[in-house]
Amino acid sequence: MSAVILPGTTATGQQSTLGVMGGGQLGRMFVQAAQSMGYFTAVLDPDPASPAGLVSHFHIQTDYLDEQGLAQLMQRCAAITTEFENVPAPALFTLGAHRPVAPGADAVAIAQDRIQEKAHFERCGVPVAPYAVIETAADLAGVGADLFPGILKTARLGYDGKGQIRVGSRAELAAAWDSLKNVACVLEKMLPLAAECSVIVARGWNGEMVHFPPQLNLHRAGILAVTQVFEGNMPVPSVERSISATRSIAEGMQYVGVLCVEFFVLADGSLVVNEMAPRPHNSGHYTLDACDVSQFELQVRTLTGLPLVPPRQHSPAIMLNLLGDLWFDAAGKPVTPAWSEVLALPGTHLHLYGKLQARQGRKMGHLNITGASVEEVRATALRAAGLLGIAAF
Repeated sequence: MSAVILPGTTATGQQSTLGVMGGGQLGRMFVQAAQSMGYFTAVLDPDPASPAGLVSHFHIQTDYLDEQGLAQLMQRCAAITTEFENVPAPALFTLGAHRPVAPGADAVAIAQDRIQEKAHFERCGVPVAPYAVIETAADLAGVGADLFPGILKTARLGYDGKGQIRVGSRAELAAAWDSLKNVACVLEKMLPLAAECSVIVARGWNGEMVHFPPQLNLHRAGILAVTQVFEGNMPVPSVERSISATRSIAEGMQYVGVLCVEFFVLADGSLVVNEMAPRPHNSGHYTLDACDVSQFELQVRTLTGLPLVPPRQHSPAIMLNLLGDLWFDAAGKPVTPAWSEVLALPGTHLHLYGKLQARQGRKMGHLNITGASVEEVRATALRAAGLLGIAAF
């Protein structure tokens, strides 16, 4: 990018406008960060009630590949980002030919395909779990017995545990592949896990890179449930290795933007990379309240060419993911979560995403808990979880 896109009104009286492909909660929080810095925003998303579209200056309600919609976005915006990795890469190629786009189509295309993604990790020298690519019947027949038990994952369009099936034998593998309509898949060997973690980096157009501390994550049913971030949440060697690996992965793509890489921590303390997300990430939501610069402000800064400052975490933090299940009792009857009781607890910060309908498993918001000590934050988080009906951790 040749010039920095400054916030606010320009000398010619125009307002700098930033665009985002996708109207979900990540787009909403990007829009809010951009607006707080003085930018106008435009969202392209087909849903008239999209969370980001509802709070943006402009909402272009078209499909992601609609030529007129893309033309409108380019006309309005000085630069464009994306809020989820399944935005069609061809649309980003089209936009990138006319406007600065971060992350670029090449990086997003890698993240959209587990086969390409694993190949990229290996090129960067980052360990992955033993795996096999399954695209044909011959690939299926050639799978080694040492990969069982394993998890069969679709190469494309899998997230939050979708498109994933555990298999313990060749027969189960064949049945699972048939149930996935014989699409391209990756079979990953299941390894003895001690924990899961993630690292978020932000890399600018000039190659400058900053990072947040590793986040210790707990998943339930394939969906992130709890993130804990504080000094000592992981052994120092694991912290150093995860940060180094994430920076290598970003550098290897000449990535621009915010990137999250998820890791498995094995029983012996070693790390293997799981997957990457070319965008801000659920596990980084704590940065809104526990850091002086959030992951969404860094997304704005990388997109516009503004200086990147190393973020500082000023408080220990725990993030609780709020799924639509909390809006229903055990019998399935609609209820209102105990917001008054939760918000009476010190250090609680509620973020709801403006979604108009709660559904089981749908991400409706998150609760950040901060405090002066790890013990204080953990005690408050457990009390909040109990009030909301979230399982303890």
